[in-house]
Amino acid sequence: MGQGGESSGVAVPEQWGELPGAPGQEAGAGAKARSSIPAARRTDAPGPEGLEVDAGARPRTLGIITPFVDGSFWNPVLTGIHESAQQRGYRTMVLRGTPFELRAPSLARGQVDGWIVLIEVHGIEALARAGVPFITVGTRAAEVSCPAVIPDNRGGMRSAVLHLIEHGHRRIAFVGYFAAYDVRERFEAYKDALAEAGIPFDPDLVVQSDNNWYTGGHGAAPALLARRHECTAAVFGTDKNAIGMMPLLKAAGVRIPEDLAIVGFDDVVEAQGTDPPLTTIRQRFEMMGSAACELIASMIAGEAFPPEGVHTANVLVQRSSCGCNVIQSFLDREDLASEEGESGALARQIVELLLLPRPLPPGTPPTEVWPAVTRVVDGYFAALRGGAEPFPAGEMERAYRQAVGVTPDLGTLLAAVRLLGQSHERRRAPVDAAARRRVEDYLELSRLAIARARLEAETQVVHQLGLLARTNYDVSFALLGGTQHEARSLAWLETTPAVWSCLALWDDPATRASLVVAGAYSRDGSPTPSIGGRCPREAFPPAETLPPAAADGSLMVFLLPIRSARRDWGVLALVGPTLVAMTGDEGTVAIWGTLLGAALERDALLESVSAQHVDLQKAYAIERALSETVRELGCPLIPLLPGMLLVPLIGMIDGGRAQQVLEKVTEGVSRHRARRVLLDVTGVPFVDAEVASALGAISRAAALLGARVYLVGVRPEIARSLVAVELRDLATFASLSTALRTLAPAGRVRR
Repeated sequence: MGQGGESSGVAVPEQWGELPGAPGQEAGAGAKARSSIPAARRTDAPGPEGLEVDAGARPRTLGIITPFVDGSFWNPVLTGIHESAQQRGYRTMVLRGTPFELRAPSLARGQVDGWIVLIEVHGIEALARAGVPFITVGTRAAEVSCPAVIPDNRGGMRSAVLHLIEHGHRRIAFVGYFAAYDVRERFEAYKDALAEAGIPFDPDLVVQSDNNWYTGGHGAAPALLARRHECTAAVFGTDKNAIGMMPLLKAAGVRIPEDLAIVGFDDVVEAQGTDPPLTTIRQRFEMMGSAACELIASMIAGEAFPPEGVHTANVLVQRSSCGCNVIQSFLDREDLASEEGESGALARQIVELLLLPRPLPPGTPPTEVWPAVTRVVDGYFAALRGGAEPFPAGEMERAYRQAVGVTPDLGTLLAAVRLLGQSHERRRAPVDAAARRRVEDYLELSRLAIARARLEAETQVVHQLGLLARTNYDVSFALLGGTQHEARSLAWLETTPAVWSCLALWDDPATRASLVVAGAYSRDGSPTPSIGGRCPREAFPPAETLPPAAADGSLMVFLLPIRSARRDWGVLALVGPTLVAMTGDEGTVAIWGTLLGAALERDALLESVSAQHVDLQKAYAIERALSETVRELGCPLIPLLPGMLLVPLIGMIDGGRAQQVLEKVTEGVSRHRARRVLLDVTGVPFVDAEVASALGAISRAAALLGARVYLVGVRPEIARSLVAVELRDLATFASLSTALRTLAPAGRVRR
């Protein structure tokens, strides 16, 4: 299996960015090889009843298995897949999890024509056995042979290392998380680039991080600081490792780039906002998603495709952390002083500056990127020459709003104004004081317009964050503060852009063979599954109930497993725009799933507590009845002879039982008008001082009612325990027969 950078894959060149009308290139175009991976079957896998469904009866569907949906990698890749699939009329169905967790390809297998697996491939062997086309994105699966969409890790890292070498660095460290496939490839390219430059590899300059995130860089900082005097530069496996480490390096007194030049990899959004801005390798994650869609679509159609997959291109983005000053270098270019096509040349140079480091392709007019750029340039020349002002009120701000859409970087935007202001100086044209004043006023208005445009953009972000916070509050309150019905009814989705949803719980969590519909939601009244209806996992969500916009690929179908710490509950199906459009950020859908799982867990616990409460009430009633029975049996009153009661006692006598005996004896004396009470202690194991004192109290209570108490069955050891107790007239007998012969000879009662 070929690795990144080898000739077996087809490289996808770097497209020239997010420019209107940018020409794309199909992944794998021109490839001649065919893989052993099967093309899509004309019928789907057997359905729940063993029937085969004609694939033409539903739209082609791409299944995407991803462990995460948030972050600078996952969401752009999903967006790229969805947008490319939408152009083809394909439907996208996103399953959050891994092939192993989802028991791929069981869940939704009756609806998927081809699978795209992102990063985590554990359990991918099941996909290979299913005979459905599948590929991986961002990694290669060691367990099976399948095409993969991989960034050009080797070419990108080679560019980073060679760029640092051009700056004069020879002691270059590598920092990365080696459990990640991409980082391992980048590390190999790092070593190859050093060898290419004749620099020996030093393993002491390799620092391993714990993950690819900010925390990984934060945790690896001490190791790199320990080598701070051994290296002058460092390349990082990911931007987030670099961004996580940079504050700790600066806090330790390391100057970037003077003491340590840094280059990252990925070009995440935060890279341009670091201090200093991070030089990095820019990846186009949307391009990876688009290439993945093109590749799997070719496989589904039975067309030729590269068996090893494709490599997506990347480009070095030079900022300040490596020691470059790209903007100043651009402004210092000699060709900026060209007299050719005065206004048009300046407009083109301004757009080239805004696009750095991407080029503006030859033949592409600058207005295709920034429509108002010629008006801005014309306004400058009007101010310079004293002509009429071409900008009506507010139009300059609208023009710079477009510029902010090209690049949000404030330094680059202000550099464009500097480029305007330097234009007449570069041409060495004479300018009088009045013209200078008009130009300065115009440039000041431009800076003000840029500031307002950036403020407006930031205000929109804050507004969106406010909406997100309110929406999440409403959802959280409905799920955690509402009733079981409210959580399962999915009415809480009303505050979100989701248009359709279905919650189905596993009929048997152990086998997870089928799902029972527990809740459904439709914003526009589209059909929803019947509550209580059963659906095999292979057919979920029921295709016949999905809204039309999901069938034609306009909307994304998202399957979110609902789990809690104690249980795998089922699956929530959501239909809506891409995740960011549907939630306001990348991670909110996962939060919804966690909250819903917690709500179901809470409801189950409440039901369990309620059931236990009922059981406890029943048990209490039984216990109380039993207690009454035991109370009666524990101190039985036997009218032995007229005027004589026998109270046989068995078992231990504690304070509570002594009180019970006292109550029963006084009650029996009154009821039976007894004059003699025989307390038979034969079955009592021992009588301590406390029990003996209680017996004395019983005797005194009976005496107040005119009865006398006799102890029967007093063994020698019990008699010794009674010595210290004041028993007054309490007489004792060794046995019941002795007591009867003494107290009632010939069956007569003695008065």
